[in-house]
Amino acid sequence: MKVLHIITGLDVGGAEQQLRLLLRRLPAHCEVITLTDPGPVAHGIEADGTPVTHLGMTGNRDLTALPRLAGLIRGGGYDLVHTHLYRACVYGRIAARMAGVRAVVATEHSLGDAVIEGRRLTRGVRTLYRATERLGTATVAVSDTVAARLRRWGVPEQRIHVVPNGIEAHRFAFDPAARALVRTRLGLPLDAFVVGGAGRLVPGKRFDVLVRAVTQLPGVHLLLAGAGPEREMLRRMAEQFGSGDRIHLLGERDGAVDAMADGRAADGRAADGPDIPGLLSAIDVFVSPSPDEAFGLAVLEALGSGLHVLYGSCPAVDELPADQAPGARHFSLGVHELATALRELRRGGPDRLPVPPVVRRYDITRSAEALMSVYEQAVAAAAPVRRRNPAAVPPPQGRTAALPAAAVSLPDPSRSPDPSRLSKR
Repeated sequence: MKVLHIITGLDVGGAEQQLRLLLRRLPAHCEVITLTDPGPVAHGIEADGTPVTHLGMTGNRDLTALPRLAGLIRGGGYDLVHTHLYRACVYGRIAARMAGVRAVVATEHSLGDAVIEGRRLTRGVRTLYRATERLGTATVAVSDTVAARLRRWGVPEQRIHVVPNGIEAHRFAFDPAARALVRTRLGLPLDAFVVGGAGRLVPGKRFDVLVRAVTQLPGVHLLLAGAGPEREMLRRMAEQFGSGDRIHLLGERDGAVDAMADGRAADGRAADGPDIPGLLSAIDVFVSPSPDEAFGLAVLEALGSGLHVLYGSCPAVDELPADQAPGARHFSLGVHELATALRELRRGGPDRLPVPPVVRRYDITRSAEALMSVYEQAVAAAAPVRRRNPAAVPPPQGRTAALPAAAVSLPDPSRSPDPSRLSKR
């Protein structure tokens, strides 16, 4: 089976990392098109042997992307197109229909109650999403929570398939040597109580709650990995509370690009700080304050390192019995409650916990097998359509080329705001 993956961008993020992990395990010939930003994950995917094409899309108003993308799909002779993230799903489904590919799968990585990938769920966003969803064959939800949201949006039950995200659990196993090395390089006392967090530094992730809670705990350090528009605000907040020397904003960290022994990332870039596995080994407690997650990959990775975890939202844990993740504890979004929980854990001197069953449940190999089953069903469902319409769809001509009839009434994508390339952790 020949599969084309279309994704909005390939900077460091949860959906992007998940795609790379799946590409390593899917028993299919895969290629990737990124609409924008061929960042570090693109280099990693290419290093793994999967070709990546950069479409060079300039924004939602770049409607020339449709015929260009359709031409690439048509020329590739793909059996199936798989889209990831909002903009890629909107444009990819339309382009696949223009190119005559009827087997189209889309993964919904980050549909929240009020936002999708950081964008507010306005009426226009919902309308465009629902209209283009009908052009596909199947929609993959990364959790039962996301599947329920899709059903509330009116996506037919038979089109929804739940394929949870997965991790390579061995990559996040606790490493005492890495713990000592990271703390030494960051100038942290080896016996300090260190809290950790990771994700896109945007308002919806609520890292301001985490920073404020740590400022109330004398002697406690925070390692926060991630980039985004709130970084400077968080830095100023830490300094305002006199905790600038204890709040360490590490910038963007890569959790999927393999680190090599010489201290360089797999794409050849110099490593200037700990990756996510190293960060998790260095800390004592992991906090994910986001109140609205679609899955909760960061929580799962932290549990894989044997950490106690405090979280605001994590369907990957909440959808299972409590004994599957005994080290994970939900907290209501509040500075006082979080600070109190951290004090309790500090007094208890938390040792590493056994890796809980939830980590084994979400193995990336199982996710790849489940996704391949969705592919096979989608291709089988599209086969009768191909037999009835054997003629190739003629290529569109220029920017004003007509869309397929099913897409004529779609809202103008330029009326929807640009998607945020944030981490879905």
